[in-house]
Amino acid sequence: MYKRQGTRPVSVGALTIGGGSDVIIQSMTTTDTADMEATVTQIRELYEAGCELVRVAVPTEQASRELPGIVKESPLPVVADIHFNHRLALAALEAGVAKLRINPGNIGGPERLAEVAMLAAAKKIPIRIGVNAGSLEKRLLEKYGHATAEALVESALDNIRLMEKLNYFDLVVSLKASSVPVTVQAYRMLAERVNYPLHIGVTEAGTIFSGTVFSAVGIGALLLDELGDTLRVSLTAHPVEEIRVAKAILSATEIRRFGPRVISCPTCGRCQLDVISLAGEIERRVSGLKEPLTLAVMGCVVNGPGEAREADLGIAGGKNQGLIFRGGEIVKKIPAENLVDEFMSFLQEYLQKGQKSRGSKCENNSSHPRI
Repeated sequence: MYKRQGTRPVSVGALTIGGGSDVIIQSMTTTDTADMEATVTQIRELYEAGCELVRVAVPTEQASRELPGIVKESPLPVVADIHFNHRLALAALEAGVAKLRINPGNIGGPERLAEVAMLAAAKKIPIRIGVNAGSLEKRLLEKYGHATAEALVESALDNIRLMEKLNYFDLVVSLKASSVPVTVQAYRMLAERVNYPLHIGVTEAGTIFSGTVFSAVGIGALLLDELGDTLRVSLTAHPVEEIRVAKAILSATEIRRFGPRVISCPTCGRCQLDVISLAGEIERRVSGLKEPLTLAVMGCVVNGPGEAREADLGIAGGKNQGLIFRGGEIVKKIPAENLVDEFMSFLQEYLQKGQKSRGSKCENNSSHPRI
């Protein structure tokens, strides 16, 4: 276990990355940043999905000219992603972005890097040093033969030293590769050397299915090591999908919870109900809730209540019927055709009782959750 006592805090807009704060979910727009309307529309979609920090690519002067408007209209703090051109970095800082993502080694030399660092410091805007296996320095590829964890860490440390020589310490660091073992090893190695907050992720993870698996393994391993202060799931898909997966990873590692979790059995020959459809329908109906409940859908009465004893509320299937249970105790037997509706009624009652138990303020609130 690679536990750290805590990374130094970095302020990004109204957010704090590191310093024991919640792990922040971020994503990146896929629109042309020069198209302000399309970019802001996508940022709002990400916000509604639960994104907390958004990055935009700024490859051209035209894109940089749209940044002030994007920053103004965005419901999320905006991070500008800059490569090679220090003038674009300066323009992004002047536009009021919440954070800058650069590679200090390719921004144009020491003097230009100093300009960027000086303006970032004056405006109190943090910088993420982003090291990527696909763009490692040639000398490191020659030294190590390919993009190893050691190469990623050496690149990160070199870039960190460049910033520290400029008396700039408001840093977040990332080391990403498409290889899960290389990524995890690199973060573990760097965590032993520095206490800057870490932005974690597996780069170029793939399409929705494979990218979810690779990201869950890599990001999950780091989170269970108590490494990572902010994360991005990189998928070849609409970025809203990245937020869904990020939330699921954080829930699975029990770092954060985002509404109910539906646990369900894989089914077997004892099942006499369509558990697959049942679990899917329950999950769909509770998707709008914010309460961190655990709900169980089990296929039989043999092991169902016992296996889901820790659930707040659950269903165990039987022949043409189901049992509703609470805390592992059976509370009602329901015909199969009425099972979902009855379960949702029990859940509504459960939520209302929970609200009342939290005090009079909740009792006076007439807007109970809609299921």
